[in-house]
Amino acid sequence: MKFIKTEIDDVYIIEPRIFKDDRGYFFESYSDAKFKEAGLNYTFVQDNQAFSSYGTLRGLHFQKGEHAQAKLVRVIEGTVIDVAVDLRPNSKTYGKHVAVELSGENNRQLLVPRGFAHGYSVVSKTALFAYKCDNFYCKDAEGGLNFADPELKINWQVPTNDIIANERDRNFPLLKDLQK
Repeated sequence: MKFIKTEIDDVYIIEPRIFKDDRGYFFESYSDAKFKEAGLNYTFVQDNQAFSSYGTLRGLHFQKGEHAQAKLVRVIEGTVIDVAVDLRPNSKTYGKHVAVELSGENNRQLLVPRGFAHGYSVVSKTALFAYKCDNFYCKDAEGGLNFADPELKINWQVPTNDIIANERDRNFPLLKDLQK
């Protein structure tokens, strides 16, 4: 398992070691021991999965306060553009983002720490998306950031007219209007 630092502190791309033969392939998608060896101490308590079609944009979501969540995200089938936006108030990269292509072919994962908004767009026909959380979901602690905020300059790699997003995600506040 390879842990690749990104341009934002504490956000990592994780590449598994893949073993292929004539039967197919095998890889370890998560190892608590290897995470701890890399200095990443997380205790994941919930796994989630979503299936979406091309153009679906989910996000940018976060959980507030004591319900904040770190996420370890991956794609089982298909391809997404996965985005983490730094919302840590005292961070030198506040408002900056990391965007990574995750797919069932590259088997990469993105570790999104607490204090980030997270979202993804589906750029393949369909995508099966899975992620671990280090805290349980709490409806009352939901928060979001508008995925179309021009200040964020996120390239979702889906034409605006093709984006499928729910009303809630479309109406989240802009970064400048987000309460810190």
